Amino acid sequence: MSPPPADGGDGRGAAESIDRELLDWWMLVMQGFHATQDSLASELAERFSLGQGASDVLVRLLAAPRHRMPMTRLAQEARMSSGGFTKLADRLCTAGLTRRVTCEDDRRLVYLELTGHGEDTARAVSQAVTRFLRARVLTPLGRDGLGRLAEAMGTLRDAKDDPGK
Repeated sequence: MSPPPADGGDGRGAAESIDRELLDWWMLVMQGFHATQDSLASELAERFSLGQGASDVLVRLLAAPRHRMPMTRLAQEARMSSGGFTKLADRLCTAGLTRRVTCEDDRRLVYLELTGHGEDTARAVSQAVTRFLRARVLTPLGRDGLGRLAEAMGTLRDAKDDPGK
């Protein structure tokens, strides 16, 4: 029986070969993330009748100064298109959780701001997310493990434009 080809058997040469271990590690990262995120989204939908995007926006607004942020920045942080984010903002406003506020100095700038009801809901959502993360993420990983994971993901986020990192 002959040894496997040096190029990984894919005909691309050693530099372009398939790294099974690398692919398996990445699949585990993605499976772990999606399993956790899907479980959190289900819990928030069941408890608050909110989708993941809406919950994320409420948590971000609660942490923001004066509980408001520019809509363009929120859309970017939520990784949504401007059209998709506008629809989400419309739903949050219709539900009485947020309101649009035009900047006094620059009328082109529109903030999304929590209402009183939105602030109460955002606090409840944030508390539920905190409990979930303690049970499903912090307990199995430990504080050091979660800190290393967060640091690693921050590195990946920041390296997005530099494929050599």
